[in-house]
Amino acid sequence: MATTDFHQQAPVSKEPIMESRPSSEKKDEFPRHELHNGGRDGVTVTEEESADAALLRMGYQPVLIRNRSTLQVVFMCSVLASIPYGLATTMYYSLLGGGPANVIWGWVGLTFVIACVALSLGEICSVYPSASGVYFFTFMLAPKRYRKIASYICGYAFVAGNITITLAVNFGTTLFLVASINLFESSPGVGIFAAEAYQVFLVFLGITLLCNAISAFGNRFLPLLDTFAIFWNFAGIIAILIVVLVLAKEGRHNAKYVFTNFDPSNSGWPRGWSFMIGLLQAAYATSSTGMIVSMCEEVAKPETQVPKAMLATVFVNGIFGVLFLLPLLFVLPDLAYLVALPSGQPVPAILKSAVGSSGGAFGLLVPLLVLGLLCGVACTTAASRCTWAFSRDGAIPGSRWWGNCNKSLDVPLNAMMLSMAIQIGLGAIYFGSYAAFNAFSGSGVILLTISYAVPIIVSFAEGRQQIRAGKYYWGSVGFVANVVAIAWSILAVPLFCMPSYIPITAAYINYASAVLIGVVLISAAWYGIWGRKHYQGPPVHEDAILEAHLAETDDPRLQAHLADNAVEKPSESSNSDLGGNEHAQQATFPNEKPHGIFTEERSTAPSAL
Repeated sequence: MATTDFHQQAPVSKEPIMESRPSSEKKDEFPRHELHNGGRDGVTVTEEESADAALLRMGYQPVLIRNRSTLQVVFMCSVLASIPYGLATTMYYSLLGGGPANVIWGWVGLTFVIACVALSLGEICSVYPSASGVYFFTFMLAPKRYRKIASYICGYAFVAGNITITLAVNFGTTLFLVASINLFESSPGVGIFAAEAYQVFLVFLGITLLCNAISAFGNRFLPLLDTFAIFWNFAGIIAILIVVLVLAKEGRHNAKYVFTNFDPSNSGWPRGWSFMIGLLQAAYATSSTGMIVSMCEEVAKPETQVPKAMLATVFVNGIFGVLFLLPLLFVLPDLAYLVALPSGQPVPAILKSAVGSSGGAFGLLVPLLVLGLLCGVACTTAASRCTWAFSRDGAIPGSRWWGNCNKSLDVPLNAMMLSMAIQIGLGAIYFGSYAAFNAFSGSGVILLTISYAVPIIVSFAEGRQQIRAGKYYWGSVGFVANVVAIAWSILAVPLFCMPSYIPITAAYINYASAVLIGVVLISAAWYGIWGRKHYQGPPVHEDAILEAHLAETDDPRLQAHLADNAVEKPSESSNSDLGGNEHAQQATFPNEKPHGIFTEERSTAPSAL
């Protein structure tokens, strides 16, 4: 199958050359001034052309199709989180941590915390809207001496986080499906599906292959699928809300029980720490918030569409979550019974208790199971985009292969297959530990949290100067959001490496820390072997970006900051192992030509777009 190589040389011209997309007509060449200021000199451009011009300034050839509207971006954000599915598959942890109060207040509290993360990332994304996402943000924001290593660390955390959270989604759907099937019993207390370890793994394998097939071969229909998922999601929540509260075969709790009953005895941890452990449910369900930045090159106005979608989705999902959780808490069976379930999936048992029949409960679970598959497709899509984006900058072993885009399918198929292979390999952990899902979900949350935190911390440390140029700058509100986001990140990393309960046994140990250490060792080894000398970071053209930002801002402080950066001399940029070369320099690979849109004949090409 034909592929597009991101490391190929583009023709040299007096003007930048826009590459033709695989499935769209060739674009006209833009006047040079248009690439600097988006057409302020009287040239009218479409939103898509303006976005492509900005992407060229950042050093990348536009290849993917910009086929998503703002509403469709919101829909995809919602599907990535897939409330109520995300809350259903991890409800065990909040029930274990403290019961009803842990469930509802943990969700409400984390909604506002994650809103701060979304706002903070949105401010940065509005300045640097690229599929490279958080590691590109880090490279542009960090001091020049440290930008290369900082972006490398952030990029590996983001890619690994995307892959492990996708793994957690598909594995969670597997366990949820098994628990749903076992609502039907061959004898009292014995489900009809034995679910041996190899059987569970085979179901997981089938779900993973299905999600990858849909993402790869149905790319053009994915926006429609996301739209369908939103209405399906809403219909499922309403059905559960009405049926559960109306039937309530075993009665209903009062509001005091739902909102104040906190029982940490099942976890064995002290009260405060037990509540924190229970936050894994909400953290897992909202961990996908920043994954949508990998879709920046598939929307017409990424500098506003993606930031708005991230923040709006947090609150939409927050409402969906409350509507889903409250009816379940009002009909909650005995906590000790729920946390002792072998499946680790209490929601099927809660619904069966409320409805009074296996068939009725299974019917209410169908919307959640379908939503789990749709979530798997959305996460697979996002994971493939960020893996591809990091590969095209030479950060992953075999980048020349993983950085290709399939022209027939309009997707980065090779990167998708790499992500799938890693997920399947890690899925084998289940053969050695029944707490594998805890490891997958915990490590996914940890890695994504780290990747979100790095650019936020760097921007905050640098006085939030560069993000003033963005179209989504929140001023003092953004400052507060940064503080909250950073504080949450510092707490979340050690928190989700801890076991869910004590005493600890070998079969139920939390392997999230092992996955995290593995990612660190692999990325560090590759950096020492190859990246230290060859990885240069994203192939940005900083002069063009600075000029565009200067043209678009009236803030005198920002103008002074940008002007100072624009006149820095090359000698001021460190060439140490920790630092990067000048932004205009293209990353090179052994025995390869530079990648990006320019050849080595810099004198014949424009110095900046």
